[in-house]
Amino acid sequence: MFKKPFIYFLLLSPVLSFGQIGGKYTYQFLNLVTSPRQAALGGKIITLYDYDVNQGIFNPATINPEMDNHLSVNYGSYYGEVSYGTAAYAYTWDRHVQTFHMGVNYVNYGTFEGRDEAGLLTGDFTGSEIALSFGYAYNIPWTDIYIGANAKFISSTLESYNSFGAALDIGAIYIDDVNDINIALAIRNVGTQITTYAGQQEPLPLEIIAGISQEVENVPIRWHITLENLQQWNIAFSNPNRAQQGIDGSSTEEKVSFFNNALRHVILGAELFPGKSFNLRLGYNFRRGEELRVVERRNFSGISGGLSLRMYDGLLRFDYSYSRYTLAGNTSLFGLTINLQ
Repeated sequence: MFKKPFIYFLLLSPVLSFGQIGGKYTYQFLNLVTSPRQAALGGKIITLYDYDVNQGIFNPATINPEMDNHLSVNYGSYYGEVSYGTAAYAYTWDRHVQTFHMGVNYVNYGTFEGRDEAGLLTGDFTGSEIALSFGYAYNIPWTDIYIGANAKFISSTLESYNSFGAALDIGAIYIDDVNDINIALAIRNVGTQITTYAGQQEPLPLEIIAGISQEVENVPIRWHITLENLQQWNIAFSNPNRAQQGIDGSSTEEKVSFFNNALRHVILGAELFPGKSFNLRLGYNFRRGEELRVVERRNFSGISGGLSLRMYDGLLRFDYSYSRYTLAGNTSLFGLTINLQ
């Protein structure tokens, strides 16, 4: 029989970049980026308030009428045979009821050889997970504050083990039109397993994210600052490869400073020519860059970039992103948004 601990390893294998945070929870795929635009800006951006229908999956407060009748599909290849995709659609009922949103996150871990305790083949098996979300946002009367929520239903199959769960995302965003500043907060994955893999209840990857962005006046650029994992201050861990060796053969582990730990909560991003038919994006994820950095070798971990091209008078939009993880593994995401109006 396939051992339960290895099943959990399969669950975590495509998201090793989450480091210490990633080893504590189930359904880790819920925190993967939802679109090439978000990936290019460093990931977990929650301040995008425009046509981007994918943003409603990560921060439901950003659901707005500009997304009306937009359909987006995104696909990317992660490590090995792992593939990942998302889809999103929004529909505005009328100016009073406003906009409803639906999203899908899906990850396939590929095919694996199953073996028993003696190492004998027992047959191939697969693993996959999917989450379906329904969202809605509401403008607090006489304010520039919008609040929203996503209800998510989660299904996970890993070899012969299955689990079903439910979660809620809650978000808020403040839109300052005068200064073109967006300030947002999202509390994601508040939920529980309804059925477990093997009788053991496991927590979901609860995360609190805050962000701010602004389009610079007279300069065609919009910058983004995101603070991730605010539910836990200490997210750093000591890298054994950076331990100091004493002349007596002793080893002193790396000490992560207050400032270094604080930086690991920060993601920076910038869009050049935002809102235009063609724009460029660049991001840097400090935690990814620090945790995946190779000692004494420059490998540019944490850097991401991408582009967007709008075609046929806005009916189609193509997005692409490239994210640098390690010397051995990097990711590209492709996205297509269709305006069905």
